[in-house]
Amino acid sequence: MPLYRALPSLVRDPMKALVEYGNQSGGEIVRVNIGSFRPHLVTHPRHVQRILRDNAGNYTRSGDGLFWRPVKRLFGEGILGEGQIWEASRRMLQPLFTARRVEALVDRMTEVIDEAVDELDEPSRTGAPVDINTELSRIVTRAIMRVLFADRISIPDAMRVVDAQDTIATAVLPRILVPFAPLSMPMPGDRAFREAVKIVDEVLLPVVREARRNPGDGDDIVSTLCRARTADGRPLDERQVRNDTVAMFAATTETTINLLTWLWPHLDARPDIADRLYAEIDQVVGTDRVRRSHLPELRYTKMVLDELLRLYPVGWMIPRMAVADDVIDGVHIKAGSTIVLSPFITQRMEMFWEHPEVFDPDRFSPEQVKNRHRWAHFPFGGGPHQCLGMYLFYLEAQLIVATMLTRYRFQLRNRTIPMPRVAAALRAQERVSLTLRPASRPLAA
Repeated sequence: MPLYRALPSLVRDPMKALVEYGNQSGGEIVRVNIGSFRPHLVTHPRHVQRILRDNAGNYTRSGDGLFWRPVKRLFGEGILGEGQIWEASRRMLQPLFTARRVEALVDRMTEVIDEAVDELDEPSRTGAPVDINTELSRIVTRAIMRVLFADRISIPDAMRVVDAQDTIATAVLPRILVPFAPLSMPMPGDRAFREAVKIVDEVLLPVVREARRNPGDGDDIVSTLCRARTADGRPLDERQVRNDTVAMFAATTETTINLLTWLWPHLDARPDIADRLYAEIDQVVGTDRVRRSHLPELRYTKMVLDELLRLYPVGWMIPRMAVADDVIDGVHIKAGSTIVLSPFITQRMEMFWEHPEVFDPDRFSPEQVKNRHRWAHFPFGGGPHQCLGMYLFYLEAQLIVATMLTRYRFQLRNRTIPMPRVAAALRAQERVSLTLRPASRPLAA
């Protein structure tokens, strides 16, 4: 089995180095030498399927392993853990994210997104520049706080948590890149991490405590957790409700905010794709407000989102630990071995994608999807641990994109496509600033 000496190139340019390892591997399982730590890198869709679905019980999210140990300092045990506590959290939260339940939220979400986008009318009239990441944070948090958190969290407080999440995602990186360092050893980013976690708790713990005193009969995330019971009939303690509230806040906001930041630079770089997107939205929505009935017809819009997810999967790394020995295509995986899967790598490998560096939504036409391995594209993971918010993401992102593009056209102030910034969850390295102008066709009242 090939062994790649990774530490120097990972320090210089981690994302480029990882994709190069994937291409050099030719889809074989390889080992990456990071000092005394040598995880298996798994890139072939067939192998990804075995680990995440077919033999998922043998590959766990070890709390002491790569990625999970430093991240666990924020999320603790719960929906992002493993074992009985994870099973209980998943069982309690999954009904909130079924397709039927999410579709029932669309009308409320549409109203909130519409109201939030209204606030862009003034900069579109004056030509004042907007930071699109900040505006997306505002739009997404307003929608999610309304439909999933029953307005228990104010928008200013939610924005504080989003900013803290951004700090945490970057601050934890040194410990992810040097996973063998003990938590007792001070490392860069530790102080920023602790201060950001303090902000998260300052905002969310009072919400949790109030909901535990008065859980009510609401179907929001916090009320649901506060009414839940463990397997032996006890209510969840404060810590678990807190952990799952923090995890679900991140899961329902981060992907949409961070992914859609890349939309505008790519549309600017590819006017042909922008024109097709505008044409579809104009044809489907016209001068109407975006409604639930429009979403199934926004097929090219969804293809654009899938291509963004291919290039910029926010959950870019999926570590697992082998519980027992296994053999994958003749490669012996010993019990206790660390396995690293990465949508970012597999989804950019030349053997699975033609010209993978090119932004091309047509890759997700029905014909091309049918001829591609199902696990060549897995931005939300898969199997028992597949992201609960996947279906919600597609509906919310379509609503935001269609609502903004029925109202505005835009111009980038810095016409470059930001490079990915390595963090616990993928982000753009540079801020994206743009100016808006009203679309030519006024919306119906």
